[in-house]
Amino acid sequence: GIIVFPGSNCDRDVRWATEGCLGIPTRFLWHETTDLDGIEAVIIPGGFSYGDYLRCGAIARFAPVLNSLISFVDKGGKVLGICNGFQILTELGLLPGALTRNKDLNFICDSAKLTISSSRSFWLRNYIKDDSISLPIAHGEGRYQCSAETLNKLQDEDSIAIRYQDNPNGSINDIAGITNKRGNVLGMMPHPERACDSSLGAIDGKLILSSLLS
Repeated sequence: GIIVFPGSNCDRDVRWATEGCLGIPTRFLWHETTDLDGIEAVIIPGGFSYGDYLRCGAIARFAPVLNSLISFVDKGGKVLGICNGFQILTELGLLPGALTRNKDLNFICDSAKLTISSSRSFWLRNYIKDDSISLPIAHGEGRYQCSAETLNKLQDEDSIAIRYQDNPNGSINDIAGITNKRGNVLGMMPHPERACDSSLGAIDGKLILSSLLS
């Protein structure tokens, strides 16, 4: 299931990757729905939910579908938040910390070299620790911030999933993606759905989404 908010702009990209490239049955979930019956995994795509008014993800976190998402996660449901989806997961409290303005206050659209720091999450099961990958990034508020206490907890729980090799936005500890303690929720700023087709010259994201086939 792919959640769609007013302002989502990567929902169709994700569906193209999951259903078009991988053959995974996929459906859109409008933000006002509360019905997640029959859904095995939920992806919150990138974009500008509700125009990112107030701050990124701050309004989206009150959407009815996200009330259902909390119980979905508690029951072991798999959730992937990409870019704005990562921002929403932190606002919702399913992941700690916050995403803030990039260090140079500019929007970054580039390819980022990344290191898999932990493969214990369901979503990264097709990688091994220290694998090097490259994925597109496109964000203005991708600078991950958290307290020293939270950072220590993330490290102790092996929840820092992905790190930048050349930090583009000033994220603390080079963090590009984190998981919850259980590992069924992953939030990441890079876009795996934009790296699933060899004809486009990038397939490193395919192994993340293909974890749904395992």
